[in-house]
Amino acid sequence: MKLGASASELARPAIGTSGWRRFVRRFDWPLFALVLVLAGIGLLNLYSATARTAHSAKFDNQIMWTSIGVGCFFLFAALDYRSLHRLAWIGLAVTLVAIAVVRVLSDPIKGSVRWLDLGGVHFQPSEMAKLAVILSLARLLHDRAREELGPGEMVAGLVGIGASVLLIASQPDLGTSILLALIIGSVTALLVVRMWPLVCAAALGLAMTPLLWERMEEYQRSRVLAFLDPAADPTGAGWHTQQSIFAVGSGRVTGKGFLSATQNQLNFLPEHWTDFPFSVWAEEWGFVGSVVLLAIFAFLAVWVVNAAVRAPDRFGTAICLGVGAMLFWHVVVNVAMVVGLAPVVGVTLPFISYGGSSTLTFFVGLGLVASVSLRRQPF
Repeated sequence: MKLGASASELARPAIGTSGWRRFVRRFDWPLFALVLVLAGIGLLNLYSATARTAHSAKFDNQIMWTSIGVGCFFLFAALDYRSLHRLAWIGLAVTLVAIAVVRVLSDPIKGSVRWLDLGGVHFQPSEMAKLAVILSLARLLHDRAREELGPGEMVAGLVGIGASVLLIASQPDLGTSILLALIIGSVTALLVVRMWPLVCAAALGLAMTPLLWERMEEYQRSRVLAFLDPAADPTGAGWHTQQSIFAVGSGRVTGKGFLSATQNQLNFLPEHWTDFPFSVWAEEWGFVGSVVLLAIFAFLAVWVVNAAVRAPDRFGTAICLGVGAMLFWHVVVNVAMVVGLAPVVGVTLPFISYGGSSTLTFFVGLGLVASVSLRRQPF
């Protein structure tokens, strides 16, 4: 595997004037098909989750975000991912500024300050931070392998990446900060041979656990305690987990059928369009439907890892592994949260949960994977 690209390669335009046919021929159509299938399942599930409720307008909004996401997927697939090598630090800096602006200008929503109001559209910079961190980490690992990384740039990059995690944790957004840490750890573990930095980072994380507990909001502590003992407060902090488990279990083998989920339709299941869409799916389609959905996610993750293995340089490999880790950990944490194996931390299920910021993040991320896959051979 080629470990790096030259400066001339990084400056090469994405598609030449006569490259359209080659673009269509080499485009990763299976990857796009998997994304469309998941987006379609997400829309179907969201319609069921919000039908005959006061939240039915969310379905129309999600159609809009999905359409924009498809456009973003093709846009970033056509863009030569190597051109982002030079923009990685700028993207990280813009993300840090956006997160800081949120802390200063935005009002709390459900105890957290996470969203920017852009003319009536709520944008969550912490979602953008996932891609900015992936690109910055990819540049660090790429330049390190080519011995083009000075000590100053290494320190600045690590400080910027670490600052993004800490700023998001202070919003407070425990779920996203944990996901960022998992993404960083996964990519580093797969691409860095020496494991002692990871061991030190893990030890530091464990040592900071008491401090993190003190910095948590009261509702976050109650969610962790409810995870440890859901029955201790079944009508309070444990309500989400208990109702979610009831919904998943009541689906049995084949489910109750489309629009027939009682936990959903009777509003026993809270936040079922964002945090708990898998519960809606499991109740309506049962164990069989749940296995099918998870199998699609697993196949997509394997496909992304395959793109990482076949990438023409280390920068592309790290991008694919970062996006794959983001997809993998989102699914694992969300499903674990739904069935009571993890605390409720507000992590979305890719393409299934409602939300423009999350939807666009995954479309753009997988568009970057398509860009790497497209250029595994000289274009």
